[in-house]
Amino acid sequence: MYKISFDKPCHLHFIGIGGISMSGLAAILLNEGFTVSGSDTHETDLTNRLTAAGAKISYTQTTENITDDIDVVVYTAAIHPSNPEYAAAVEKNIPLLTRAQLLGEMMKSYKIPICVSGTHGKTTTTSMASHVLMAADKNPTISVGGILPLIKGNYHIGNTDTFLMEACEYTNSFLDFFPKISIILDIDADHLDFFKDLEDIRNSFRKFAELLPADGTLIINADDPAFKMITKDLPCEVITYSLSNIGNYTADMITYDELGHASFRALYKGEPIGNFALQVPGSHNVSNALAVIALAEKLGIDADTIQKGFDSFHGTNRRFEQKGEMNGATVIDDYAHHPTEIKATLNTARRVPHKTIWCVFQPHTYTRTKSLLPQFAEALSIADHVVLADIYAARELDIYGISSKDLQNEIIKLGTDCDYFPSFAEIEAYLRANVKEGDLLITMGAGNIVQVGEALVTETNA
Repeated sequence: MYKISFDKPCHLHFIGIGGISMSGLAAILLNEGFTVSGSDTHETDLTNRLTAAGAKISYTQTTENITDDIDVVVYTAAIHPSNPEYAAAVEKNIPLLTRAQLLGEMMKSYKIPICVSGTHGKTTTTSMASHVLMAADKNPTISVGGILPLIKGNYHIGNTDTFLMEACEYTNSFLDFFPKISIILDIDADHLDFFKDLEDIRNSFRKFAELLPADGTLIINADDPAFKMITKDLPCEVITYSLSNIGNYTADMITYDELGHASFRALYKGEPIGNFALQVPGSHNVSNALAVIALAEKLGIDADTIQKGFDSFHGTNRRFEQKGEMNGATVIDDYAHHPTEIKATLNTARRVPHKTIWCVFQPHTYTRTKSLLPQFAEALSIADHVVLADIYAARELDIYGISSKDLQNEIIKLGTDCDYFPSFAEIEAYLRANVKEGDLLITMGAGNIVQVGEALVTETNA
């Protein structure tokens, strides 16, 4: 495999350079003196930012983009061997690295690479940790899977030996990493187009934990049923946290304000270490905060500084993000696309003042919808009214014999009102006619359902 060293900058070409992760890695390498080129299908704020930093980007993917001066080509799981640039690199015998392999190579240039993993909550927890580390003047390099206002984007180039990043389990990409500190938030059944089942996923997380050196540290959620299997006989330090009082770090005296923001006392092995207040809603964020507190204490950050970081963290884009109002109803957008995430988001919504909760859900991928259909129906039934859009295919073809109508039928069986419309225009018209003042309207999903709420809010403000 091609080795990347900050001491020997080379020319990298990124196929799909505009992706949320690829763009951040390209920016970090540009800052380190590397020559960066790349391609993508369309121009975005992320690609414009890279161009301004010196990257050469093409918005067509052709063989001509793979020039002889390129040392290595980087690609994502979405790129197939039939891609003209991938095929040209193979023909020219130019080394290829996956995005994960590149990230793993880059981690070797930092003394403290920190990986935040888990089926749910990676972006929020990485972002929360970013605020705390920045408040402590640690100034890490950051790669996050969302847009974080604090760093005005999805990456930050720091000036220390600390690298904070998300570690995604999909296609086992996190097994190419070299962490010194890892966080495992939870392990749930997801990405079943790649993993066989939950046990397969747990085995991957076990392998991920085994990547830590003997002088490394694993911070893990003891509330996850698999945590003992993950941690058994690991040579590294293991720190646990829990909302059910079975970990090293726990929380009590939890209360919520009118926006669902939690305040709590954190304890380490039963001894109080500080009182904390969050500016993001939900009990799941108390759990995320405990992971961040454990990380911060490991890095020598005191309680007052941790709270300073929490004070400034108001969430990331598409995580219970308030978009505005429509007909006097509050419009929220959330990225939740798995039953566990949906439950957390809708239970959070229950703590926010409202008359009626409307959930406009766009299922994400056919395989996920089919494999977890009953769980989706149960989770969505927490809302008072559910409105379904068509399944967002993402990387898949419609060959699985599943549709949003099937999900609608399951939700109705549970006694919850549910409507389905095949177009966003029909959804928007229905919501205009039915959502009332004082209601809470949540657009939800990992696809483009955010456009519905934004269109309704824009009309109101016009």
